[in-house]
Amino acid sequence: MKHILVASDNQEACDAIRACFGDEYRIEMASSKDSCLEMFRKKRYEFTFIDVEFLTATPHQVGKNDYRTGLQPFWQAFPAAEIIVMSSQEMIREAVMAVKAGASNYLTYPIDKEEARYIVQSLYESARAQSELEFLRDRFWQAESLEMVQSNSPIMREIFDKIQAVAPTKSTVLLTGETGTGKGVLAKLIHNHSHRRNRQFISIHCGAIPDTLLESELFGHEKGAFTGAIKRKLGKFEIAHGGTIFLDEIGTLTSSAQIKLLQVLQEKSFQRVGGEATIEVDVRIIAATNMDLKKMTDEGLFRNDLYYRLSVFPIEIPPLKQRIEDIPIICRHILDDLNRLHAKGIRDIDPQVLHAFAEYPWPGNIRELENLIERAYILETSSTLRPESFPAELFVSGYRPAPGPVDRSHTLEEVRGQAIEEIERRYLRELLAIHGGRINRSAEAAGISIRQLHNLMKKHGLRKEEFKTRSYR
Repeated sequence: MKHILVASDNQEACDAIRACFGDEYRIEMASSKDSCLEMFRKKRYEFTFIDVEFLTATPHQVGKNDYRTGLQPFWQAFPAAEIIVMSSQEMIREAVMAVKAGASNYLTYPIDKEEARYIVQSLYESARAQSELEFLRDRFWQAESLEMVQSNSPIMREIFDKIQAVAPTKSTVLLTGETGTGKGVLAKLIHNHSHRRNRQFISIHCGAIPDTLLESELFGHEKGAFTGAIKRKLGKFEIAHGGTIFLDEIGTLTSSAQIKLLQVLQEKSFQRVGGEATIEVDVRIIAATNMDLKKMTDEGLFRNDLYYRLSVFPIEIPPLKQRIEDIPIICRHILDDLNRLHAKGIRDIDPQVLHAFAEYPWPGNIRELENLIERAYILETSSTLRPESFPAELFVSGYRPAPGPVDRSHTLEEVRGQAIEEIERRYLRELLAIHGGRINRSAEAAGISIRQLHNLMKKHGLRKEEFKTRSYR
């Protein structure tokens, strides 16, 4: 049977909830905050009704309570806990503050049975819908892509949502962003999760092909079309028939190539260079650029009609400096790839290096990060990538952010304690991230016991599941 915990010294409220749910749930009571927490840690409750004053540091200190801190012990024991706050009418503002801090909902005394039942039912339906959504998301991503789509960045999570939505369609996708942000990787991800996954994926770097050869490369040519054309050549569009073609650096296309590309997009056909026969083609186009195509159209450097044909579904990729929280995950992927190639067995990155990574501006984005780690990997003689294997400029103080304002209402000892707590928490997060949530390896790298690490994780509200390689949520 499922369980509900009611924590309140208001006996009428306890009786009302028992009368409301007693037939469906086993109802248990707690008359104090301490007894409530003790019971909560021993058993998993589907729903917990708790008096708002049980979440406050100082009872009746209206408007001055940190409810997130009050809720933290419950989340540490059961991260998915559904906590419903109860309060008097006079303290309804406090109940709302508790909900803003993370509680699921609130009720006021006297408890209305219909309202209580409605809240529980709505929370249950919401949890079930979320579970179904996560199940479907997990099924959507292929097994080999699960690591790639793991992200702690809200921006990247939105991008993966967009990829999930557009991949099964035939729509043209335009990927924009700075050089080195992974546009080619995302293009391949879209193809691999489309209905064309078993057909060709052809990648063309438009800026790397001489202008005189670009049209021939894309659309092919007939024998004798120009000097050196000694035989017919099939173009990349013809070869990619039924599949996907990725046009990187699309902004470098010549005017004549832009016209032919527009024809392919509009009419699904083209002619080879020097040929007259019209060739029908079914190709999904994914384009990418680090240029501002809209500005180029305004300046007459890129065809306006082609721009709108390409940007049916635009996705802007953020630079690495805007997704710093993903650096430990990306580092782990890079190290795994290097170990597969070289079998050197380097698994760890010194926390000092990760700290420097978090403060560095990354002008070269992920590509620069890959190069730095590969260089360090070659130089490193231990099982951990240490600071001495990286360029010294990575650790210069110029990249350190300015310190934030200090709360002078605290004593020096309190400020020091807060700073140490924050450093400890960041260190643990980075350590767990680089080790994929593996407790034994994280403890070994930190030079502490597994039990000590568990205690520290509990102290800071960290769970190993947050750092394991999995499909992003």
